[in-house]
Amino acid sequence: GWKPRCIWSPGLPSLSYDSALPLVVAPAHPGQRKKTLAEKVGQLMDWTQKNRVIRMNDAMFNRFVLEKPRNYSVIVMFTTLQKFRLCVTCKLALQEFQILADSWQFSSAFSNKVFFAMVDFDESPEVSEMLQVMSVPNVLHFSAKSKFTADGIYNFKERGIIAQQIRMVNVRTRKPINYYYSFKLGISLAFIGGLVYVLKWNRKFSFNKNLWAVLAVFCDFDVIWSNVDSYTRSPVCSKQYTGQTHYIHEVHYFQFVAEMYIISLFHVCITLEILLLDTAATSPMIIINRKIMSMTCLCLVVIFFSWLLSLFRFKEYNYPFHILVD
Repeated sequence: GWKPRCIWSPGLPSLSYDSALPLVVAPAHPGQRKKTLAEKVGQLMDWTQKNRVIRMNDAMFNRFVLEKPRNYSVIVMFTTLQKFRLCVTCKLALQEFQILADSWQFSSAFSNKVFFAMVDFDESPEVSEMLQVMSVPNVLHFSAKSKFTADGIYNFKERGIIAQQIRMVNVRTRKPINYYYSFKLGISLAFIGGLVYVLKWNRKFSFNKNLWAVLAVFCDFDVIWSNVDSYTRSPVCSKQYTGQTHYIHEVHYFQFVAEMYIISLFHVCITLEILLLDTAATSPMIIINRKIMSMTCLCLVVIFFSWLLSLFRFKEYNYPFHILVD
């Protein structure tokens, strides 16, 4: 039987898409065409209000995507979500596709000219077989103004899986903010503070310099961890000569994890060198040793910070600043 391949880089179909699409005759009467179009757009808008990504079966896909008249574009993700398929990438791609649809819904450019849909292979195998979708996940763009061609295929291998790269409409994508952990931290701090106040514990520890130094370091690492996300969630790394879009792992989720640790390590090194620089300035060592230690730490700070900027320039080619390494 027809089975999709759950792989990262989708393969191209073995036949032309124009020949794969059925010929659907539109209503001849202009009034009937206008009425049919209004009904279709109204139904799609109702579904969009309930769920930004419309889950379509074979009949819905034929009526709202393939049939004429149609004055709107449809961006369709073909995927498989059944557990026995063991397609981890499909779930990640659908999450990013949902973020893209939500961003379009709440943008100022939102209209009834673009809709987002999802087709599950196990629920609608006829559509996947008709379009010769050889692998999942796969995103196809059915334009309102032209026939569907190979240009409407989103290339996961070159562009990546994140919503900022998947977008085929001019819309600013917005990642949803997760307040769960911030809320838990606030509740925990309030609870501990309440216990200290009510039980009147020994509060001398609040004047302990080492305690506040450790807390300051943890706060610094927390800020660094948040800043790292701005590095890793930008466009993926691209090799200058081979054109490949990954350094460490072909799946971008694991690429982001590796980048997170690399950038964090650079931030930690810079922080430690600054602390050693402060120690060298106040150390009781002889002056010559203090100067050597200070200059060494200063050079290391410049080197690590230069590497940090160079990594950022790999991801943002238009970023103008660099120090030692281009």
